[in-house]
Amino acid sequence: MALRFEILGRFNRARASRLTLPHYVCQTPLFMPVGTQGTIKGLTNSQLEEIGCQIILGNTYHLELRPSSGLIDELGGLHKFMNWSRGLLTDSGGFQMVSLLHLADITEKGVTFQSPVDGKPMLLTPEESIQIQNRIGADIIMALDDVVGTTVTGPRIEAAMYRTLRWIDRCIEAHKRPNEQNLFGIVQGGLDPVLRDICVKGLVERNLPGYAIGGLSGGESKELFWRVVAQCTAALPEDKPRYVMGVGYPLDIVVCSALGADMYDCVYPTRTARFGTALIPEGVLKLKHKAMADDTRPIDPSCACMVCKTYTRAYIHCLVTKEAMGSQLVSYHNVYYMMKLSRDLHTSIVEQRFPLFVCDFLQKMFPKGDIPEWVCNAMEVAEVDISSCCR
Repeated sequence: MALRFEILGRFNRARASRLTLPHYVCQTPLFMPVGTQGTIKGLTNSQLEEIGCQIILGNTYHLELRPSSGLIDELGGLHKFMNWSRGLLTDSGGFQMVSLLHLADITEKGVTFQSPVDGKPMLLTPEESIQIQNRIGADIIMALDDVVGTTVTGPRIEAAMYRTLRWIDRCIEAHKRPNEQNLFGIVQGGLDPVLRDICVKGLVERNLPGYAIGGLSGGESKELFWRVVAQCTAALPEDKPRYVMGVGYPLDIVVCSALGADMYDCVYPTRTARFGTALIPEGVLKLKHKAMADDTRPIDPSCACMVCKTYTRAYIHCLVTKEAMGSQLVSYHNVYYMMKLSRDLHTSIVEQRFPLFVCDFLQKMFPKGDIPEWVCNAMEVAEVDISSCCR
């Protein structure tokens, strides 16, 4: 395995760790911004480094379409191609089964997509997904799983879970760079606790470098969401990283970290930035709102990022959705916010003040004490006392 995972601190289920990858030594909990085709929209690599970004996520499906994994391989792999010296993770392409469902046909062999670029069919098998990711060269690669949205019920969920277990063996067999790249399996099973247990057990038996919890963030209730995360983190190995896929809301990350998860990814911080929405401790700030037009404060007076030190809300209000610089500035701030949240989570666990951090976070987001019931329920299971910030 090309990975070392060392737990540096705990608070009940929450863990702070050092994750050593071939290209970078990371601290968890960590958030990974999504760079679909080898770039985080609007941000340079040097900016991402100064912000503290540790791992960028790339999309296997889109990278294979353009510029192609063959070309990336010829040019020295994705790290060299995009001039990024830190960690990279590539997804399997499986998520497109959900996002491009109208263009996909799923069989035991694999998934056939109709390319949104030229309309040509593209068969993605477990073997092909791994071969593409081997050529791309990311530190962490994901097994191809059968992805089903949480709004789907019935036999399709069970069929997808068992297919995911069959496909993991094909992925392991196809993986030709285990000493350089880490293959993570993905726990499926929808919202069914029995199916989730079967999938966890089957994946753990394969002794993979790490495990992801997939099939969430698809519209399910928050109560069901956190319960699936809690069930999976409790059953996955203590000495391996746990990655909750598609999670990017700060509140969700705090809750999942309390439940024992380590890694997250989402387009949310950068996508919402392009619509003029900034992340702040109180929740979000809508910079398009007319009240921002003459507001001379920074986005977040408590933030130390370059944007908050340099620009006013009024200035950014003039730019958002009109000038490219607007989305760039808000993206910079939002990714900085997520990196700082990750560091603060890590430090608070190591220093054994995690409940104080959680309470401070919740009090800023819910100053009236109206913390959602699902958060209170999750924290009770995580054994994190937040009674002092509830009313």
